[in-house]
Amino acid sequence: MLDGADILYIERVRAGLARLGVEIRIGTTIPASCSTIGHALLAHLPKPEVARVLAAVPRVGIMPTVPVSQAALDQTMSEVRRVGYLLRESYYNNGLRILAVPVLDIDGYPIAALSVAAPVVRTGADDFLSRTAGPVRAAAREIARAVQASGTISATA
Repeated sequence: MLDGADILYIERVRAGLARLGVEIRIGTTIPASCSTIGHALLAHLPKPEVARVLAAVPRVGIMPTVPVSQAALDQTMSEVRRVGYLLRESYYNNGLRILAVPVLDIDGYPIAALSVAAPVVRTGADDFLSRTAGPVRAAAREIARAVQASGTISATA
């Protein structure tokens, strides 16, 4: 979920025995401005909030190996809004492919995101997308409905 200028991991599930090369634990933070998950969330924030997140100083944590330009971020956010997810290779680990899907409240505001990662050498981008996008998007919708049903999120007047 978004926490200031960072993505804060609140849950993590590892499938199989393969290590992906990035040690992510519950409580790990990554700057939202340069992460696949962050971009999936930023795409659905109002422009003033995006500017606030990008202007804030991230915590010290895992830092990317690739800088992200504003032009590239704008293009990425537009694509996320269009298709509902983001698929790209990791900014943090060469050879890791990530699919991130925002969890949107009833008003389309991002409350969290789900992501799936796999080594690039184990699956092609098209295969990875065809196997993961549907289930991850469905899970994001179910989480959004559960949050709404719990009464913690409500529509604005």
